[in-house]
Amino acid sequence: MKNVLKWSKVLPIIFGMIFFGNILNAQKINQSFFNDVDAFLQKYVSDGLVKYAPLKSDKKLKTLIDRIASADVSDLDDKTLQAFYINAYNLNVINKVVRNYPLQSVIDKKGFFDNDKITVANASLTLNQLEKDRLLKSFNDPRFHFVLVCGAVGCPPITHFAYRPEKLEAQLEQQTKKALNDADFIRVAGNKVELSQIFKWYANDFGGSQEKIVSFINKYRTDRLSAGAKLSYYTYDWSLNDQSNGLGVSGAANAYRYIVSSTIPKGSVEIKIFNNLYSQKTGDPSELRDRSSFFTTTLSAFYGLSNRLNIGVNGRYRKVRNNALPSSPFSVFASDGVGSSRSGLTAIGPQIRYAPNPKWENFSIQSSFVFPIGEDLAGSEFQPYIDWTGATWNTQFFNDFSIGTKFSLFTEVDVLLEDIGSSDEGHINRLSTPVILIFSFIPTAKWTIYTIGGYSPFWQKEYDYFVQYGLGTKYQITSDLELELLYTDFSNKFLAESGGQAETINLGLRVNLFN
Repeated sequence: MKNVLKWSKVLPIIFGMIFFGNILNAQKINQSFFNDVDAFLQKYVSDGLVKYAPLKSDKKLKTLIDRIASADVSDLDDKTLQAFYINAYNLNVINKVVRNYPLQSVIDKKGFFDNDKITVANASLTLNQLEKDRLLKSFNDPRFHFVLVCGAVGCPPITHFAYRPEKLEAQLEQQTKKALNDADFIRVAGNKVELSQIFKWYANDFGGSQEKIVSFINKYRTDRLSAGAKLSYYTYDWSLNDQSNGLGVSGAANAYRYIVSSTIPKGSVEIKIFNNLYSQKTGDPSELRDRSSFFTTTLSAFYGLSNRLNIGVNGRYRKVRNNALPSSPFSVFASDGVGSSRSGLTAIGPQIRYAPNPKWENFSIQSSFVFPIGEDLAGSEFQPYIDWTGATWNTQFFNDFSIGTKFSLFTEVDVLLEDIGSSDEGHINRLSTPVILIFSFIPTAKWTIYTIGGYSPFWQKEYDYFVQYGLGTKYQITSDLELELLYTDFSNKFLAESGGQAETINLGLRVNLFN
């Protein structure tokens, strides 16, 4: 009985402490909040794109998200509440991207909009619930669709300023007019009009019928659509609205692509498997000719010690076959016993990649040193050459330049020392300085098409060289998985003088594993 009386006195005190603690922790939404949102967006948003990479180490976003989570909205007027919810939506989208960054598209994160919960004004809800229940159903204003930014290039662009209650009406009008007069957002070709999928997904918000949708659009357009316009909907671009994707690129489809020249972020793992099939035909074209084919699988792995320093390992497996023509380059995989062949792991060693200047986002230096593995790699009377018998040291200087939002130019200059220490004197057998240029076109967020050209002089007593040119493509299967296919023609001094021919067929796979 004493215990019951005791708890009857203590419990009200505990509940009172909790109640008043919540009141004290509740954040008032006033001008201070909107000022802080404004300062944050001015710093991290530019030209409708977000600078996600530096946000990983900035605590300002977390502070704003915490304020949104514990906000007291009980006494807010309608305009203040709407402005609060709009900013809350846009900031929570940014926060969810940053938590999963590097990320190439918000739809790569399952449940981004309709499953993962956020906290807004002490309520646990999804982004979809915040948009549809708190804003669209409560205030029935279709202009919200042009200020709520879903983290994709296909959305109306995010602003570099906060939405404020005293300016909200003007801001809603401004952003709606801006979107509906944008030639990329409303695509007009004569009587044919392509609309954003937003008008399809939320047709009822704009009146439901085609006539009412056109009428809504025309309220804000300078160049009005004709009443009989044929409407269709273009594919929504879900690539991340990222000004710099952490691997160093700006703009639209370009923002989605992987940048070879950049280091990977701290704690990340990158694995590349690149398969190269080189085949050459030699001998007098009028007589029986020979084919030599080399299939090389290179495995490269990097770990991000920091955002600017990566360490790793690389190695290569080779299979070679020499036989007479007619034969296919793919005969290297045959097991029919025709010609001479051999295979095995031939080299392995450490590698490092370093970005020396943080202001040069797309410039890095990569150096690898591999040691030979196996016996008699240079070949003999009984088996063909398969690899160098000495070590190889390759230092590569990478840089990448974005050209607008759809094109890029990649440059590479190498200092390559091969067959180190294989002679009795222990000197370096071959020095070359390859130069490679790759010009890329990025038509969509998933696809890249590129041309490659390369020239490499060999600095030795008898001057030699090789030259290559080709065409390739890359496809982003998922945000962490990329497939590459490349074909090149190849020539050198010997092939040019003997009438020989050479080609390469390449298949690459890249996997990113991020913490």
